Amino acid sequence: MIKSITSGIKAYFGAFSLISKLKLWKYFIIPMLISFVTAILIGVSAYGFSDNVGEFISKIWIWEWGKETFTTISTFIGGLVIIVIGLILYKHIIMALSAPFMSPVSEKIESHLTTDHSNHNHRNTSFAQQLWRGIRINIRNLSMELLLTIPILLIGLIPVIGIFSTVLLFLVQAYYAGFGNMDYTLERHFKYKDSVQFVRKHRGLAIGNGIVFMLFLLIPVIGVILVLPLSVTAASQKTVEALQLKNNIESAT
Repeated sequence: MIKSITSGIKAYFGAFSLISKLKLWKYFIIPMLISFVTAILIGVSAYGFSDNVGEFISKIWIWEWGKETFTTISTFIGGLVIIVIGLILYKHIIMALSAPFMSPVSEKIESHLTTDHSNHNHRNTSFAQQLWRGIRINIRNLSMELLLTIPILLIGLIPVIGIFSTVLLFLVQAYYAGFGNMDYTLERHFKYKDSVQFVRKHRGLAIGNGIVFMLFLLIPVIGVILVLPLSVTAASQKTVEALQLKNNIESAT
C-alpha cells in the first residue's frame, strides 16, 4: 500500500512536462474555468453559512454559564464543517462536469504511453455518455464519502483521538479524489461496477494521487487552477501502467 501511494505521488513530478510535450493545455481551459468558479462559489458559501451552522450547534448548550465560549467554539466547528463539506462537493462537482474534457486527455496520454494497440478494446462513448458517467461515479463517491466523513467528524470532537480522525478524514478525501481522476481512463476500459472494483484493488494509487490533489487546494488561486491538469495527467499515467500490468498477467495465464 505504501509503495503504491508513493508511486501515485511521484507521478506528479513528470506531469507538467508531459502536458507540454503532448500539447494538452488547450483541453484544460474549460475544466480550469469550472474549477475556479466552483471554488469561489463554495468559498463564499462557507463564509456565509459558518455563523448559521455555529448558531445551530450552540443551541445544544442550554445553560447560561459558558454560553459565549461555547458559541465561539460552535462557530469555529460550523466553519470547519462547511469547509470540509465544501471541499467534498468541490471535488465531485468539478470532476463530474469536467469528465467529457478529461477523457480525451487521458486517451492521448494512454496512446503516448502504449506502444501495442492490438490488445486495446476501448469503449467508444459520446460527450453525453462521458458526462453522465462522470456524474454517476461522482454521485456514488459523494454519497460514500459523506457516509464516512460524518462519523469521522464526530469522532474528531473527542480529545486526543481527534488528531487521528483528521488524518483519516484527509485520506478518505484523497482516496475519492484519486478515484475520480483514475476513472477518466477506466471509463474507456470498464463499465461502472468493474471500474469501482479496479480502483479498490489499486486504492494506494488513488490515495497517492488524491493526497497531492488535496494539498494543491491549499495553494490560493493557482491551486484550484492547476489541480485538474496535473492530477488527471498523473492519474492517467499510473492507471495505464496498472491496466498494462493487469493485461500482461491475464495474457500470461
